[in-house]
Amino acid sequence: MANLLYNIVLTLAALFLIPFFLVKIVFAGKYRKSIGPKLGFVPDRVFGEMKGSPRIWIHAVSVGEVTAAAPIISSLRESCPGACIVLSTSTETGQEMARRLVTDATAHIYYPLDIPSVVRKIIDGVRPDIFVPVETEIWPNFISACGKRGIPVAMVNGRISPRSFRRYRQTRFFWKHVMKMVDVTGVISTIDASRLVALGVEPSKIHVMGNAKYDSLAAGVDESLRDDIAARLDIPHGAQVFVAGSTHEGEDEVVLKVYRGLVERYPDMLMIIVPRHPERGAAVLSLANGSGFHDCVTMSAIDRGERRAGRRIVIVDMIGELFRVYSLATVVFCGGSLVPRGGQNILEPAAWGKVVLYGPSMEDFTDERERLEDAGGGINVRDGGELLDEILRLMEDPEALRRRGEAGRAIVASNGGAARRYAEMIRDHLNNSRGRGFKGSGIQGFE
Repeated sequence: MANLLYNIVLTLAALFLIPFFLVKIVFAGKYRKSIGPKLGFVPDRVFGEMKGSPRIWIHAVSVGEVTAAAPIISSLRESCPGACIVLSTSTETGQEMARRLVTDATAHIYYPLDIPSVVRKIIDGVRPDIFVPVETEIWPNFISACGKRGIPVAMVNGRISPRSFRRYRQTRFFWKHVMKMVDVTGVISTIDASRLVALGVEPSKIHVMGNAKYDSLAAGVDESLRDDIAARLDIPHGAQVFVAGSTHEGEDEVVLKVYRGLVERYPDMLMIIVPRHPERGAAVLSLANGSGFHDCVTMSAIDRGERRAGRRIVIVDMIGELFRVYSLATVVFCGGSLVPRGGQNILEPAAWGKVVLYGPSMEDFTDERERLEDAGGGINVRDGGELLDEILRLMEDPEALRRRGEAGRAIVASNGGAARRYAEMIRDHLNNSRGRGFKGSGIQGFE
């Protein structure tokens, strides 16, 4: 009954969404690469290239989930060298990141739209021995199809933000039915575990294992990455750089105003803005010019051969560059936090030993925020005025800035090991009979 209701709603929604997406495809060029595969049009050769056993299908929606999936896949590859590991994404930016970052995967595909006929076709093409969604990515028709084929489902790096929890709780009767079809769930924190229990998930299926992104970020820090990005942007060693990462609409004006205050005190200071959505690069450039900053350049222009030539502001309008850009920072503002977006990943700059500042909207990263603030590597600000004041205060004491940044880096390094635990959970669930599942004892912490 629940699935019937879901498919009726899905059909009604499609009547309104199809015209919207057609306009995006025709006029904006979005979704052109992914729409065919997501509708089931996947060449047979793609399935034919999936060699090895066991066959593990891991799904990571977009860039953030790919970051979490990468170290789990690496751990699986170490312990199961002959496995066929299929990594799917929902977004084109996620697919681009997956192909570049996750070389241990056997194949990269797009996740199908949750249409029963499409789902059945793709699952029968991949023929997984287990399906592993990353970060609570659950689609009812897909999960139901796995159940009918006897394919176990093991969720990893599960998390439920407060906003998502409120939505799920309003339709708890439906999600309780869907989550019953998930065999085992590994979550980031006890808060995530308690929210799943409140939604009706059996406590015996839930295991608190930590955040795999810590592993990915700690392993990703490499001075060669810093040297590469510094050379591309022509930023000399020792330059003072204010990086505003993952900014959303409404925040770019704020950080530009903050930067104006910074250059009054530090005239040689540079700025790098990395919009959360790279396609906003042109709009941010126009905004900067309109704010009186005429010495700006985009990263795509630099990669086409244009030199920075002393220009003070670089706008990164390319996907997959944020992590290495953070390596250049003297101080960092992490966006999605001065507007009600729930925050962005503050662990990325912390992994490079940078002090991170962010606004009050950090609901999606409460655990990370608490850990960094306790160590002194994270600072919460209420608005642009506080952001400027805190940055100036930090820069007046370079040794304290370095010490606090290193404390944040230590937090990232010391919280590793989750990827190995998730990989072990997947292997155990494959090795055991499907009736017994993962050899855990219910909700519990980790060492």
